[in-house]
Amino acid sequence: MKHSKAIDPKKNKKISKRSKTGWVKKYIIITAASVVYAVAVSLFIDPNNMAPGGVTGISIVLNRVLPVSTGTLILFLNIPILVFAIWQFGLKFTLSTIYATVLISIFTNILSSCRAATYDRLLAAVAGGILTAVSVGVIFKAGATTGGMDIIVKALRIRLPHLKTGNLFFVADAIVVTISGIVFGDIDAALYAAILVSCTSFALDVVLYGRDEAKLLYIISNQHDRITKRILEELHIGTTLINAHGAYSGNEKQVIMCAMKKTVYPRVEKIVKEEDADSFMIITSASEIFGEGYKSYFSERI
Repeated sequence: MKHSKAIDPKKNKKISKRSKTGWVKKYIIITAASVVYAVAVSLFIDPNNMAPGGVTGISIVLNRVLPVSTGTLILFLNIPILVFAIWQFGLKFTLSTIYATVLISIFTNILSSCRAATYDRLLAAVAGGILTAVSVGVIFKAGATTGGMDIIVKALRIRLPHLKTGNLFFVADAIVVTISGIVFGDIDAALYAAILVSCTSFALDVVLYGRDEAKLLYIISNQHDRITKRILEELHIGTTLINAHGAYSGNEKQVIMCAMKKTVYPRVEKIVKEEDADSFMIITSASEIFGEGYKSYFSERI
């Protein structure tokens, strides 16, 4: 006779409480990021006639020819995209995106009555681009999007995972920036908008992926044992010894291979110089590293 496991009501309550706390935290984060996005649009981008791309850029352009506020246009233009999101990603995912989109629209309209933070277009482009990237990145990490191109880019990322989010945004935004230059008849505005898009693209990849660039070293030395020991003990960096054969000398050699963050590399270089100033060292850049101490293979790629 099979015995069913007793359900612990206390354990279920703890799980439910943890789930509710996570849900509240998620929406607090989305709310804060949405406000930051609205600040970027209303106080830096829109007042300086820059159309950064995507639905926001299109809304800014249309605002100049239609008697409708930028925030309201952002919401209206997002409606068909949100319908697509429900079909593509499901209602559960889209609810948080709808929440973010509505908040961005509301706060953009509220803040549009405030004086611009700066009328220096270069400063506005840099500040607006970074604020936009930070807000979009935080919302992405919270499991939502800001609507518009975010949804389209997220869908493309599923089909083209080798492309980074910032690069996809850059292509889409470049198209809108070009159109805005034609509509505004102001090449300067388009060029500053291009700077804004570049700042957003760069900053977004930093927010989402971090500074992944690292150093990959190949060290050929007769003192490989001492160098390896010091790297392991002093820096706690994993190393791999590769058996090699010198083509000219015919001697068997051990090649030390190790990957490290850029900040650690100078210390490795110092160790190698101290142990064997005549060693042969090849230094290359590694754009991404997966494994213990670095990225996880199983982490979701945004």
